[in-house]
Amino acid sequence: MPDPLDPTLTNPRSDRVRAVRALSGRPARSRHGQLLVEGPQAVREAVRHAADRVRDLYVTPSAAQRYAEILADAHDAGLHVHVGTPEVLTTMSPDAQGVLAVVRQEYPRLDDALAVASAGADGPLLVAVLATVRDPGNAGTVIRAADAAGADVVVLAGDSVDVHNPKVVRSTAGSLFHLPVVSGVALDETVRALHAAGLLVLAADGAGDHDLDDLLDVAGVPGDVGDVDGTVDDVPDLARPTAWVFGNEAWGLPEQDRALADAVVRVPIRGRAESLNLATAATVCLYASSRAQRGRRP
Repeated sequence: MPDPLDPTLTNPRSDRVRAVRALSGRPARSRHGQLLVEGPQAVREAVRHAADRVRDLYVTPSAAQRYAEILADAHDAGLHVHVGTPEVLTTMSPDAQGVLAVVRQEYPRLDDALAVASAGADGPLLVAVLATVRDPGNAGTVIRAADAAGADVVVLAGDSVDVHNPKVVRSTAGSLFHLPVVSGVALDETVRALHAAGLLVLAADGAGDHDLDDLLDVAGVPGDVGDVDGTVDDVPDLARPTAWVFGNEAWGLPEQDRALADAVVRVPIRGRAESLNLATAATVCLYASSRAQRGRRP
């Protein structure tokens, strides 16, 4: 009886290998409606949290033994598992680390994502919006940070990077499969939807009128106008359902984009650094809201 871990895919120049490798490019992803998920961490999360979207799983014999839990979850989900030689997997993707998956793309609608999040919310919502963010590593890292901070939705607005870009997917470390990530929507349309859902919209910018630490000091404190527009003496309340808008890595948020927000907030810099990396600033802001909301979440 043959060993189930004997490779059945041995030709790195086969049509199947070329088709999988092509998914690293946007034209093939758009044509087939599929994306490439590379590496054991991202594949593990795809299999566990989005098994219905996984079309095929590819592993080397050694990876199949090392990551037996991935194969067990794939078997339980009835997924197609293909064993290939290390050369085949490396040809499919040099970043596979012996494990990769082909997954159906998903494009959630913003209104639907907010409605589902609101219906299942046990406390205030938290949303991260990336406005014309082009760097895939930054975008993926913010998605991962938003997931870790307990955010409900992430939006890639305007001319942002393709959320299914392989580097974005790798940088999320599997968080792409934990929460809805909306793309293809303009920033002004995004802000209108967020306001309609009752969220406070804050823009993060180094020239902001409000200091993030000051907002944390008064978060959740009732005020004269708190019941009307979610502020304490005209100060935004981080304990409210909140959406943060983060701008481009190079030029941040232009004036017309900052004007869409209810308030502009700066992260305090106490040392000599000129500014913070986009993903770092986003992480600080999202965790500030998460902390402010913690008394209203289970």
